[in-house]
Amino acid sequence: MKLGLGLYRQMLTAENFQFARQAGATHIVAHLTDYFASGPRIPQSESEGSGWGAAGSGVPWSRQELQALKDAVNAEGLELGALENFDPSFWHDVLLDGPKRDEQVAGIQQLIRDMGAVGIPVMGYNFSIAGVWGHVVGPWARGGAESVGFHGPDGPAESPIPNGQVWNMVYDPDAPSGALPDTSSDQLWDRLNRFLHDVVPVAEEAGVRLAAHPDDPPMPAIRGHARLVHKPELYQKLLDIYPSRSNALELCQGTLAEMQGEIDVYEAIDRYSKQDAIGYVHFRNVKGKVPKYDEVFVDEGDVDMIECLRIYHRNGYDGVIIPDHTPQMTCDAPWHAGMAFALGYMKAALTMIESE
Repeated sequence: MKLGLGLYRQMLTAENFQFARQAGATHIVAHLTDYFASGPRIPQSESEGSGWGAAGSGVPWSRQELQALKDAVNAEGLELGALENFDPSFWHDVLLDGPKRDEQVAGIQQLIRDMGAVGIPVMGYNFSIAGVWGHVVGPWARGGAESVGFHGPDGPAESPIPNGQVWNMVYDPDAPSGALPDTSSDQLWDRLNRFLHDVVPVAEEAGVRLAAHPDDPPMPAIRGHARLVHKPELYQKLLDIYPSRSNALELCQGTLAEMQGEIDVYEAIDRYSKQDAIGYVHFRNVKGKVPKYDEVFVDEGDVDMIECLRIYHRNGYDGVIIPDHTPQMTCDAPWHAGMAFALGYMKAALTMIESE
């Protein structure tokens, strides 16, 4: 397995690439969604706040921009293992089945071709309208470390999603007032079916894997909109829509552990790793399940993370694994300290398991 680090927005900097390398990572997963700005394509420091494209432009990243990002990662001795999440500005009508759907699918197809040409092997995505919603921040992890949780009826009250918004992001500030019409489970699965049939053949030709994230929080519906993979066994339904190595999973252990389903997180890892269906892994531990759970340090939750790594190893998974939603530690660099702890734990565990 390959140890990686996911970096968001302005964190795609040379300093953070160096931090990842120093902590033992070999790969970067770049989260490009909702971080776009004009100006230099390769930021030189976090304080510059530069990004990779134009904010809310509705235009996918160009081949030149992807190459620049890959070159910046490679310059620090790392590989770019995956991109994560399509920006709502260029695929909202794919999710909503709106008038620009076909145009936006064509843009995604070109992005996949460009990724293949540049040599970026995986595109993670989350086919969701409500997105990640309802999390509360608090001292939920060991020693009062700040983390996030989902507290169901004790958390934020659900409200309709306004027009012009998906994934908690405004893609059309001039949208008419009112709310999006509710989306049923059948409608959303049908939209995913069409999306996979349009895009997976292009991904196959480009040598790119699409990797689907499960729904977090894993509720059957959020804010009036159905969810797709809110039980571990529903990942199989997604895979069966279009059987192909390019139709894969962004296996988020934390989200799977939060689910109420017919199989548990260990069975899910075993099932999907045996099928070689995993694009990359989000390695996270939690306490509790929906409708109430908290995200905690990698070594203190309900899940035996060493056993999870043993299952991946036993079934021959050799892809990227990254820490996810790590609690922030009380110091001058809370995020970095939390990630360094998780990466150190993961590197030691991987070394132990691979030598067993």
